[in-house]
Order: sequence, then structure tokens, then C-alpha cells
Amino acid sequence: MKFGIDRLLAEPELRKPLEGRRVALLAHPASVTTDLTHSLDALVATGLNVSAAFGPQHGLRGDKQDNMVESPDFNDPVHGVPVFSLYGEVRRPTGQSMNTFDVMLVDLQDLGCRIYTFITTLLYVLEAAQAQGKSVWVLDRPNPAGRPVEGLTLRPGWESFVGAGPMPMRHGLTLGELGHWFVKAMKLDVDYRVIEMEGWAPDQGPGYGWPLGERVWVNPSPNAPNLWMARAYAGTVMLEGTTLSEGRGTTRPLELFGAPDIDAREVIAEMRRLAPRWLEGCLLRDCWFEPTFHKHVGKLCNGVQIHTEGPAYDHEAFQPWRLQALGFKAIRRLYPDYDLWRDFPYEYELGKLAIDVINGSPLLREWVDDPAATPGDLDALTRPDEAAWRDERRAFEIYP
Repeated sequence: MKFGIDRLLAEPELRKPLEGRRVALLAHPASVTTDLTHSLDALVATGLNVSAAFGPQHGLRGDKQDNMVESPDFNDPVHGVPVFSLYGEVRRPTGQSMNTFDVMLVDLQDLGCRIYTFITTLLYVLEAAQAQGKSVWVLDRPNPAGRPVEGLTLRPGWESFVGAGPMPMRHGLTLGELGHWFVKAMKLDVDYRVIEMEGWAPDQGPGYGWPLGERVWVNPSPNAPNLWMARAYAGTVMLEGTTLSEGRGTTRPLELFGAPDIDAREVIAEMRRLAPRWLEGCLLRDCWFEPTFHKHVGKLCNGVQIHTEGPAYDHEAFQPWRLQALGFKAIRRLYPDYDLWRDFPYEYELGKLAIDVINGSPLLREWVDDPAATPGDLDALTRPDEAAWRDERRAFEIYP
């Protein structure tokens, strides 16, 4: 298959509208061609007038490890162009940086989850482009989590840098498709174009969204090391709003959860007792780990690893958001007074619990904390949101 960047490089007619125009690139370390040339190098080599580059959260170089660790502006040492950070002093492109280009090419590998900030950065770029009369092209890439939809829709008033708009946690669209949705949903008047992929087959195994065995995985952010993390991420990202470790400081971040003071075997047993259907499509394994940094650093943790990399993986059955919610519910039932919710400024949102910012409302947390609430109650809240999104997104799907 071909990603958007590969088509743009291979097909001169696609590049023709860029001739004579100043081109900027929004990219990160996973912005590479099929032979692993970085998109910035590849675009300059075509002779295009690349006048600036932009980096999202974690930076153009992907060197910033954690959330709320900002990246500075700098000059690219190879090509001499300015590199502007969209996760530093500003998160929206400013007038100064917008004046450096006519067309912005967005070549970002997404993970298919509302919380992943690259999609919010795309919205901010589209809004700035509308204000400044600029063009935005997305060089499309696969959604490695594929087409399934899961999770509560973000409620009005809960918009944030990790919640760009009213979509569920797992949205099932590519970045290019999301751009079309943003233009329509936010009523934007902007020159927007997608350089589409060729041969993307999100319903086909073994990758189900990612061309496994055909394309190399490069971390789009430091704790996104593989496809298995991408599959679990729509659930495990909620761990950022808890006192439980999500595996940062281990070699399998965001594929597991745990803490020094839980019994993982009891947690798994309680999850199976409460809602066995929510655990289908993967295997759970109790494990031990000691984070080298971040939460519970240097402490031995008992945890649960979510395995989606083996023959037990069922793409349609796997429900990472429900699975992780069930993990919280099991801990709350086993340890009623457990200090589960982490209270700290999360992605610059003050006065709100991080778990609520992540979920776009307090509904998930309230379900976990209510002793009388059942898995059926959460399904009753969530299924209408999921069905409505499937209907809404259909108009924006550009791949068969």
C-alpha cells in the first residue's frame, strides 16, 4: 500500500499545485516514507520550496517523554528552515509562524483515539488557516486501531487539548477523514485537501488498520512503541487520570496497568465475574514490573497486561475502553477506599479531575464510583453514542 506522503512523492501531478508556493510541514518522527526517509528530507529533495516545519506534542524529533513537557522553536540544522513548536509557548499556530508558508502539509501518524493530541493540533491548524487564508493538506496515514467505534461522546463544555470535539474515544477515522469532519462540524471555510492512501484495508488481518509486515512501525510519540499499544490505547490512556501505573518507565507502556498495592489475579477474576464479554478479543495476564520513572518509580508493581498480539486477538470483539473501565470497577469493588483518581493539572485543564477531562465528562468516573452501577448501565449510556457516531462518520469515510 502507499501512504499519502509516498503518493505525493511518486506522482508529480499531485505536487503540481504546490509549485511556486511556500510549503510548511507538520510532522514528527513517524513522518517517514516507505524507505524510512523523513518526510522533511524527502520533500526538500523533490525541489519543493519548503519554508518551515512544525512539531506537535513531543516535538518534531519526538524527544519529549511525558505530557506537559514543552518543546522549543529551533532552526533545522540540515535545511536551515525554522521549526515552530505547537506544544510550547503556543498550541495554536501564531501569525508569525503562519506568515512563513502558503500551504501546510500535515503528515502525522495518529493512533485513532480522541485523546491523542495530534488531532486537536489538526483542528487548531485548520482554524488558523481559515483566519489567515492558508491551505492545509493532510498526507493521509492509516488508523492503526482500525474502524471500530467505542466510548462515550465528549459532552459540551468538556472540550480541551485532549478533546477536540464531540466524538467517542475510539473514532475509527484516519487523520484525513477527521479533517473533513472538522471542516463540516466546526463550520470552517478553509482550503482543505487530503492526499489519500492507496490500498488501505482496515478490515483485513493480521493488521486490521496497520499494514503489518509491509510497513515499519516508528513511534509517533515516545510511549507508542508498537501496534499492540495502539490497539489498547483507547482504554489504557484513561490510566493517565489515575494513580495506577500505565507502564511508563517499562518497555510495554500503555499495554498494562498496576500498582504496588493491588492483587492483579484478584482484579482479573473480578473483571471476569462482572462482565466477561467485555474481555473478549484479547488475553489478560497478571505480571510484575518496576517502573524506572513516572508513577511508582522504583517500586515493585503487580499488574495486568493486555495482550492483543497473538492468535487470541479478535479485532471486532476487542473493547479496550470497556476493558479498562472494568479494571477500574474491579479495583473499586475489591478496595472500596482505593485512592484511584489522580488530582493534578492535566493538559492545562485546571479545576477538573484528569479522568473526566480524558473522558469528556464525569460519566465514566461516576459509573466506577457508584456501587450500584452495573456494566449494563454503562452500556446503556454508551451504545447510543457509538451508534450515532457510526452514522455521522459515514459521510466522511473516504476509503471503501
